[in-house]
Amino acid sequence: MEVIKAVNINDAWGDAREELFENHVVRPSRVGEVWEYPGPVTTVYWNPAQRVLFDPKRNANHFFHFMEALHMLAGRRDVAWLEQFNSKIRDFVGKGDLQHAAYGHRLRLAFDLDGGAEDDYADQLPKVARMLAKDKNERRAVLCIWNPLWDLERPDISDIPCNDIIFLKIREGALDMTVCCRSNDIIFGCYGSNIVQFSTLQEYLAAMIGVPMGFYYQVSDSWHAYTERWEKLAGNPPYNYPPVDYYSDASPSQPNVNPFPLVRNPDTFDEELQRWMARDGIETHTWDNYYFPLVAEPLWQAHKAYRTNDLEKALEHARHCQATDWRIGVIEWLERIRVRRASKEDYEAEIKDANI
Repeated sequence: MEVIKAVNINDAWGDAREELFENHVVRPSRVGEVWEYPGPVTTVYWNPAQRVLFDPKRNANHFFHFMEALHMLAGRRDVAWLEQFNSKIRDFVGKGDLQHAAYGHRLRLAFDLDGGAEDDYADQLPKVARMLAKDKNERRAVLCIWNPLWDLERPDISDIPCNDIIFLKIREGALDMTVCCRSNDIIFGCYGSNIVQFSTLQEYLAAMIGVPMGFYYQVSDSWHAYTERWEKLAGNPPYNYPPVDYYSDASPSQPNVNPFPLVRNPDTFDEELQRWMARDGIETHTWDNYYFPLVAEPLWQAHKAYRTNDLEKALEHARHCQATDWRIGVIEWLERIRVRRASKEDYEAEIKDANI
């Protein structure tokens, strides 16, 4: 088994590209040819809260990654809410209105099989939080996503969960998390959505337990990249990108890049998450958890402006985001869109002039 040890997502993505380029087998798959590493790969993150990927060639959709993580924490499975931030989401989760494999729904709601659960019976998250708060040596805090009754031998469903089981334990006073994945696309999955989704989950659980975040281990059984996507977004051969990162000395002009704490008040976080996502009285609500008015709301407003093609307004809203990492990531993403649009307009103007 190959082990990639990294401080954060930017370190991991750089090492992963080199590893797959040097060691891979070309294989067919259900949805196209892949480059697959010849064995499982584990990625170890020393600081998983540093979850924003700054690589301009990868050009990650930070709006989608951010909102998808909150969608998961809320236990939702509705596709329409996510489709606001990723117009191609149905290509991955199917054409229905509800996701079959929605991680958050399975973690928080799905296993109330008879529909008669009371309190948090079906919600796995408070259960593991209580277990680990009670006994710091607990080794039975396991979260299940895969269900063989729903997922085995189902050729009619394309949206089968890739990440299937999560182990949690406290070591050296911090919460470690191990996520086991059967099939991991390293571009859109492992070093795309997964690091944001599961490190956010880890941060949430650590706050509920009352301990800091520890290591995040992503164990990927089939660690691969789709050939066409790899050549377009990962580089063939691998490339270097500018050193925009979380380190304060990344460049003389680079400000400190820091995450913003997700949870301030564990007792009210879930209720405020549901309120914010429902857009329910958010302007008059007095927030206990500053993540919503200071991070999530500026990003929501920035994306709303982006969808109306008002990039200047989108950039202005993004600048108010108090999470330095998300602010930089979103602003750079919007700036790249502005450059592309300007180039297209210049090109179309040249064609028009040439035809006069």
